[in-house]
Amino acid sequence: MRTYPYRLVNVFAESIFGGNPLCVFESGDGLSDADMQALALQFNLSETTFIFPSDCASARVRIFTPTFEMAFAGHPTLGSAHVIRELFKLKDEISLEMKAGLIPVAASGDVWTLRANPPTFREVRLSHVELAAILGLLPNDVMPGASWVNTGSEQLIVPLSSPGAGRRATHETEGRSSCFNCE
Repeated sequence: MRTYPYRLVNVFAESIFGGNPLCVFESGDGLSDADMQALALQFNLSETTFIFPSDCASARVRIFTPTFEMAFAGHPTLGSAHVIRELFKLKDEISLEMKAGLIPVAASGDVWTLRANPPTFREVRLSHVELAAILGLLPNDVMPGASWVNTGSEQLIVPLSSPGAGRRATHETEGRSSCFNCE
C-alpha cells in the first residue's frame, strides 16, 4: 500500500491550535481526482491541498474542499506556500501554479502574502428586489451595483444600505444554504 505524507498547518494562527487548519499533501503524484476528493472529504477541513511539480512555477497546487475542487483560495495558497518553501528549500519568494493561474507568494519569516489575479467582473442578472428576497432583506436594504467578482474564486458582492442590513442578512440566512443560483 502506498503512503502519502501530509502536514496539518494552521494558517493565520496567533496561538497553537488557532487559525484556519489546512491539510497539505506533500505530493499528489499517483492520486486521481477522485482520490483527492475522497481525501479532502475524509479530512473534512475547509480545504485540503495537493502539491505537484510545475514547469512554470515553484510548484503546482490543487485545492479541494470536502465536496469540490477550487481554482483559488487565500488560506490554502499561503499554507501550501509555507510547506513548499520548506520541502524544496526555496527562498522567500515563490510562485504557485493554480487553476486560477500563477500566484506570486512571498514570506517575511513565517508571515506570508500573496498577490491575487486582477479581478474580473460580470453582471448579476437578478434585480435588487430578487437579491433582497434571497438574503431575507427588504428591497431598500439592497443598493444598486451587485456584481460577480473573480480573482480566482468567483464571489457575489451585494452592496447593502447599512451595517444593520448586513447583520440582518447574516441573521436571517442562518441555517439556509449559502449556495444559490444568482445567474
